[in-house]
Amino acid sequence: MSIAAYPALRLRRTRAAEWSRRMHAETVLTPADLIWPLFITGGEGEEPVAALPGVSRWSMSGLVERAREARDLGIPCLALFPNTPADLRSELGEESFNPDNLMCRAIATIKDAVPEVGLLTDVALDPYTSHGHDGLVDDRGYVMNDATAEQLVRQALAQARAGADIIAPSDMMDGRIGLIRDALEADGHHNVQIMAYAAKYASGFYGPFRDAVGSRGLLKGDKKTYQMNPANAEEALREVALDLSEGADSVMVKPGLPYLDIILRVKTAFEVPVFAYQVSGEYAMIEAAAAVGAGDRDGLVLETLMAFKRAGCTGVLTYHAAHAARLLGA
Repeated sequence: MSIAAYPALRLRRTRAAEWSRRMHAETVLTPADLIWPLFITGGEGEEPVAALPGVSRWSMSGLVERAREARDLGIPCLALFPNTPADLRSELGEESFNPDNLMCRAIATIKDAVPEVGLLTDVALDPYTSHGHDGLVDDRGYVMNDATAEQLVRQALAQARAGADIIAPSDMMDGRIGLIRDALEADGHHNVQIMAYAAKYASGFYGPFRDAVGSRGLLKGDKKTYQMNPANAEEALREVALDLSEGADSVMVKPGLPYLDIILRVKTAFEVPVFAYQVSGEYAMIEAAAAVGAGDRDGLVLETLMAFKRAGCTGVLTYHAAHAARLLGA
């Protein structure tokens, strides 16, 4: 390709004025690109999460307020995560498919009050198990794939029956997408989407989230036998291919910023909707940097979110969703 040389070509010409920078922008970020994760508590009011400044667990009434806020800001979807009380956690995580659990009550409550906002629900056992793993463990401490997948199907059905719009399995068990899709179809939930956590890495960035859902300190061992090795990229493509073949409508890469290369490779290879989760550790780092004056909070938030879009994301789960939407709407 032949292009002009300087001074006939001055690339700064199109950057000289704000209107021109907007007109030549290759990537656009809007509130519709954001999904807002919210934590659920069975208590009253608001419970701030110490490890995540500015993030709280919300009671049912607080969730409704946040849903109305999301609607007014143009955020299309909320992602829900319960903080299950210790006395309801068990080795088998039976509370996960209780139709009256925190998650199902939250779904029904929000849908009754703000039906126009989409709800994405987490499918995994770690908020419900006494050992903190995403699945059922054998007597050696190994997470059992097929037995866990059966439990996840029951959990997914409970959430769909409560009114969930998107089922998001985050457990990384093999084959669970196909089983959940078949169960949803058989139960009449033909329009319930599945967003598969297809490439979820065994990351050091999840710590504050575990505080928020009450699983920190419970985990025995680690999750490296089911979450992906951060060294692997080709394996991510195989995971995505498997989940799409089983009926996933969209896929997710988690965490976000350390895996922008994976996002780009997935988007290029499959040309399907790809989402990223800007996880709790990423959020906490931005907040910590802003708190000590190492960077402008607004600028850091928008620049990182733009990076996801530029890499090929359809949307981003971020705890900064409401703040970013206000900035974008200003």
